Amino acid sequence: MAPQRPSGSPVDKAGLGLKFLGTSVLAGLLVAGMALPAVGALGLTAKDTAESFNNIPDDFKTPPLSQASYIYDAKGGVIAKVFDRDRTVLTKDQMAPIMRQAQVDIEDNRFFEHGAIDLKGILRAAGKNAESGSAAQGASTLTQQYVKNVNVEKAGDDQAAFLDATRKSMGRKIQELKYAIKLEEDLSKDQILTNYLNITFYGHQAYGVEAAAGRYFSKSAKDLTIPEAAMLAGLVQNPTAYDPVLHPQAAQIRRNTVINKLLEYKHISPQEAKDALAAPLGIKYKEPLNGCITAQAGMGFFCDYVRHVVKMDPVFGKTQADRQKLWSQGGLKIYTTIDPDKQAAAYKAVTTKVNPTDDVSAAMTMIKPGTGEILAMAQTRPYGLDDKQHQTVVNLNVDAAMGGGNGFSPGSTFKPILAAAALESGIPLTQQYPSEFQIPYPTMTTCDGSWKSDGSTVENENKSEVGPFGMKEAMARSVNTYFVELGQQVGLCPMKQMVNKLGIKTLASGKPLIQQPSTILGAVEVSPMRMAAVYAAFAARGLYCDPIAISSVVAADGKKMAVPPANCTQAMSESTADGVNTLLKTVTEKGTAANIKINDGREFAGKTGTTDNRYAAWFNGYTPDIATAVWLGGPGGNVSMRNIRIGGEYFSSVYGSDGPGPIWQMAMNDAVAGTPKSTFQLVSIPDPAGAPAGTPAPPAGDGTAANGGATPGDNTTGLINGGFTLPPGVITGGTTGGKPGKPGHH
Repeated sequence: MAPQRPSGSPVDKAGLGLKFLGTSVLAGLLVAGMALPAVGALGLTAKDTAESFNNIPDDFKTPPLSQASYIYDAKGGVIAKVFDRDRTVLTKDQMAPIMRQAQVDIEDNRFFEHGAIDLKGILRAAGKNAESGSAAQGASTLTQQYVKNVNVEKAGDDQAAFLDATRKSMGRKIQELKYAIKLEEDLSKDQILTNYLNITFYGHQAYGVEAAAGRYFSKSAKDLTIPEAAMLAGLVQNPTAYDPVLHPQAAQIRRNTVINKLLEYKHISPQEAKDALAAPLGIKYKEPLNGCITAQAGMGFFCDYVRHVVKMDPVFGKTQADRQKLWSQGGLKIYTTIDPDKQAAAYKAVTTKVNPTDDVSAAMTMIKPGTGEILAMAQTRPYGLDDKQHQTVVNLNVDAAMGGGNGFSPGSTFKPILAAAALESGIPLTQQYPSEFQIPYPTMTTCDGSWKSDGSTVENENKSEVGPFGMKEAMARSVNTYFVELGQQVGLCPMKQMVNKLGIKTLASGKPLIQQPSTILGAVEVSPMRMAAVYAAFAARGLYCDPIAISSVVAADGKKMAVPPANCTQAMSESTADGVNTLLKTVTEKGTAANIKINDGREFAGKTGTTDNRYAAWFNGYTPDIATAVWLGGPGGNVSMRNIRIGGEYFSSVYGSDGPGPIWQMAMNDAVAGTPKSTFQLVSIPDPAGAPAGTPAPPAGDGTAANGGATPGDNTTGLINGGFTLPPGVITGGTTGGKPGKPGHH
């Protein structure tokens, strides 16, 4: 590269020639055909042109340039680069000086000497065009080209506006000239050149010189060499014809033209020119990878969730249009809560235990108790649109409005919510009920009346499960009839209120929750993220926090933006949460989840759950520091997990303890490795007098079917309805009622 130029060089100083032309001179030049030879044929006069010029408003505004946004994990690693236009805006100092000079020398070598209009250039072009009888040679200055690019940028995806901004017309030419004059009043030549290099299109979705340097040479614009800068500068005239990927020979010829211009104007030495001309194109092309599909470690779904948050949450704009504009404008640096180590653990577990080609999928969300921070979000099938590769863009961890599906019945993992409502209402942990093998669904009070019993029944999984039971053994065994009896005493209204306090305001589909006895046994459709947040509240001694994905956002102007808050509230008393934690720790010690372990022996609690026909199986478990919900089932909720192979292993019937349980165990062992151990605040629960000693439930058992232990019979949807008959057409939590049938399984 040439030695450093003295400060008085053309690149460093401007204003050495005319800056403005009077409107009458401008009009005369135009009508004479010096800029547009066809003007005379249009019948325009000098007076017409001058009036048109004067009528153009001079409040030319340059819009913020749309550019790429970056989404980062909690440790600063890039999750994905997302953009409508791949652009990174640079300052003058972030661009190689040779790049700036090459662009000037090939596009407008007198840029630093003339004003907004290059009189000499116009006269030269007029002479050439008169000789040829056509508009073969233009005379637009670099400032005028910048004005045109701004108008194209403003047009965005509006095709009509784009055509207007690029139309070869007298009106547009006059408008560009006036705006160019205005710009040179307001900005220095260096500022205009910097803006030009940031806005210009260089082909292959690369807008601005930084994106172009990355696309073609896999480097930053500040590191460009003479031949590299010359090639990029030459692209501007026609990015298609001089495309170095598709037309390398044409690109090299064009590059050499730029190098010779640099030599002609003495901005490089003869030796530098010789070396540059001898250099190969040296293309190191990088595909314009864009969006969440580029995310690694299965973070595409989390990335997509972040996109939904920005586009949906009012904190990012009052209207949907405002939020869409923010996203499209880009330039955001979005820092998220995702922990890359825990994400890797979650992704490894779901993809190791379940194959993408299996009929079923697994989904897992990890949340940090007391903060709502989403630490990991993973699922079995890869993010994408290729069905042949078993890809999907449906995020099975979240609600439909945020890019997910309609959720899944959580089965017995909903029972702890009733337990919390019961403890809050003053019912003790030692509360006993007869808990016979089979009982009728009793009449229950609701927030606005009552649910009337119709004689339909609910039963336990095993005929040996006959009480009386207290709450501890009933939770460990997941005794259906006990929790229905508890629900009758508590009432459905306190249950619904507790569900709401724990963040579940609607079904995953967005439909309203309905008060019905089957809700106690999990006959609702919710997402894994919502269940992880519920169990995180238990771990945080009753403090519920909305799940949050974004920790901070820096806007394109460098200012910090507000982000959605966690809205933490005390959903239940600490003593109630301590009681629930004690119950759920019993589940993992000697109940349905006794076969699930953490290698370092730390405390954890949790609850298993399955639904009738094994359409879904869950294990929601937690330490005081991480709450993790794991769902396993058919993505459409209609795959029966009986006599099935999952991850190469045969299952005669999937339970929460042997399906999702091992997935949870693998992920959590990796996630907590090397971290400090925390303990729960537990309470003492004496065995109630007269309760049978019993034995722990077998590890394979894992609680109730979501239909209360009944087969849905002629249920047309194949989903879960609480195991009792409802009038035709009545919707129960998104499920159509069917006749009671044979006993289901835990």
